[in-house]
Amino acid sequence: MTQAASPALIDDLVIANHILVNEGVLDGFGHISVRHDKNPERFLIARSMAPGLVSADDIVECDLDGQVFDERGRKTYVERFIHSEIFRVRPEVMSIIHSHSPAVIPFGVTGARLRPICHMSGFLGAQVPVFEIRHTAGESSDMLIRNQALGKALADSLGGSNVALLRGHGNVVVGTSIQQVVFRAYYTESNARLQSQAMALGEIEFLSPGEAEAAAQMNDVHLDRPWQVWKRRARHMSE
Repeated sequence: MTQAASPALIDDLVIANHILVNEGVLDGFGHISVRHDKNPERFLIARSMAPGLVSADDIVECDLDGQVFDERGRKTYVERFIHSEIFRVRPEVMSIIHSHSPAVIPFGVTGARLRPICHMSGFLGAQVPVFEIRHTAGESSDMLIRNQALGKALADSLGGSNVALLRGHGNVVVGTSIQQVVFRAYYTESNARLQSQAMALGEIEFLSPGEAEAAAQMNDVHLDRPWQVWKRRARHMSE
């Protein structure tokens, strides 16, 4: 029987839901998960609900097949297979976010590819892959990652990247901690806004691969700085 996850991990998962809503990455939709700290074959995620309303009592466990384990029989999100299949193939990944962050959407449906435009988004790497659901689900899907086959196809498209776009749907962001994945989700949205603005002005000088890697390593040292600000703001908003 799996030991209960640590209360501190659950608290971080709850506040991350609130931060992502407060900072405009999630709204009534989207979700964040974290790998179980006692059993790497399971992960924690909220039951199916608006992320801004999540509390510790709303967290459920899933395994890497997407099966939900909950004494009260609660259901989680239909798209839990985004999380289960990425956790399955990326053992270093500890937390995953799926969002519909608005500034990112255009880069999944046009020829313009999302690339790092500033040092805060070096984690994007040379170019962000785009997942095309039609290759797996055909022309008439509802665009949701609602089974293991689609989750696996998305995980394959993500590969070793930190971010992948879902054409006409949103994006998925991965990280080695809740703090890192929240940082990455926030600055993915920020980079998309800046890139759209810069594209209207002229040719863009993107970060080189070396600059992107060095900037990402530097920012990883300072993840707690924005995390503490975002956490305080989210708690203030909920009071």
